[in-house]
Amino acid sequence: MLGFPVAFARWDPVRDLLAIHQRLDPFAAGPGGWVPPVDVRETADRYVITAEVPGLVRSDLEISLRDGDLTIAGVRRERATTCEQFHRIERGHGSFTRTFHLPLPVDGEAIEADLKDGLLTISCPKASTATARRIQVL
Repeated sequence: MLGFPVAFARWDPVRDLLAIHQRLDPFAAGPGGWVPPVDVRETADRYVITAEVPGLVRSDLEISLRDGDLTIAGVRRERATTCEQFHRIERGHGSFTRTFHLPLPVDGEAIEADLKDGLLTISCPKASTATARRIQVL
């Protein structure tokens, strides 16, 4: 018999499933994390993105536009409590990033964002497109 010490680790199937899920979907929320649900709709003159971000304030959010990709990033901080023991935790916290590719160019200078009652609404006006015209040959 060899005298090598053997380390035993308690198997946690939930942890392993979360790790597999994270590898398969890199945008999924990690343990304790969260991803806000988002609606993206298009009208004749703009894209409108609405995200549910309850509990966040303006300083918790960052919105950027680069090469037709609109990125929303933010963080929901863990609430400091004096609770001895939680019986259930369903509201995730931590940072998130969501990126959406907008198919048509948008006017980056005219993008507006509004945060009200836990809903972040971002209005992205489409860039004015050049109108077709006939060029006369001289």
